[in-house]
Amino acid sequence: MGKKKTFSTRIEDQKIKDLKHLAVDTDKSLGELLGEAIQDLVNKYKDKVEAEI
Repeated sequence: MGKKKTFSTRIEDQKIKDLKHLAVDTDKSLGELLGEAIQDLVNKYKDKVEAEI
């Protein structure tokens, strides 16, 4: 795992609540879930961009 950095952004209240509930339900930290979501998003668009080349 690489070096971690702080990243901050504004997110709608309901999305934060949903994420916190998911963290409890899956027994994962918010950081773990956000990291997983970011990786999934990067992979999704990487595949689309590579398909266009």
